[in-house]
Amino acid sequence: MKTASLFTVAVCLLWLIVPAHGAEKLPFESARPLYVGARALGRGNAFTAVADDATAGFWNPAGLIQWQGVKLFGVNKFHDRRDYRFDPKGIGYSYRGYGLFWGNKIALGVDSGVPDFNYYGVACQLGSYTAIGASLKFKRRHPSDVYQFFGYETAYDIGVLVKPRADFKLGCLLQNLEGYGLHWITLGAAYRYADDTLSEVGVFHPARFELSMDVALSTEGETPELYLGAAWHPFPYLPIRLGSSNGDVTAGIGIAWKGIRIDYARIFEKRFVSDFVSAELRF
Repeated sequence: MKTASLFTVAVCLLWLIVPAHGAEKLPFESARPLYVGARALGRGNAFTAVADDATAGFWNPAGLIQWQGVKLFGVNKFHDRRDYRFDPKGIGYSYRGYGLFWGNKIALGVDSGVPDFNYYGVACQLGSYTAIGASLKFKRRHPSDVYQFFGYETAYDIGVLVKPRADFKLGCLLQNLEGYGLHWITLGAAYRYADDTLSEVGVFHPARFELSMDVALSTEGETPELYLGAAWHPFPYLPIRLGSSNGDVTAGIGIAWKGIRIDYARIFEKRFVSDFVSAELRF
């Protein structure tokens, strides 16, 4: 009850901090940052070297090998939805160093002709410290009266994850958005301070502190971008997150119980404020 009460209070405070001042339309697949997952967004979208949940298929497909079994997730942008509604979803599966992923970036409430995307990813662990992964991205015509499993104008992402130490990871995401060649190269690092004491049920506590940083570099001369994030676990099931998403402040909170996780995040962008909630189920 204490954890649930703290979760409720923190969400209310984040909602009241800054009112929205209107919205603007964003390019969908090329939008920076990726806007996928309240857990990533709450920590400043610095997630390339973390990528340890089912959204890894979007952030860094190499991260899909970091668990065993199946993870389902869904994300809802519930404020401000006046110009577009952004609701990704997906499923990731990993077994003995191999991972598979399907995900969808849904484009609702956007101008006719703006596509959304299906992602199909695969990952493989190479030795004890390195994993690689790739995602194919298919544009889907929008609106459409039938579901499109694939689409047209295929693009791709390539991801690499290196874990030289138990508490330190390095990640790289190479993004092709359309046509040929790479358009963005994102380099990430993540450090985790873990509490190695056992809980009453005989399992280790989650990390008490996590720090992460991403640097995104454009191959077409656009300004480099910097993403910084931190997560703190005051209780085993209650992470609190802060970050800077290329200069915009982000904050978030989550609650996790067994195989269920619910996360909330708010990003204070220059002209408006956006709120996201995501849920993940592991089995």
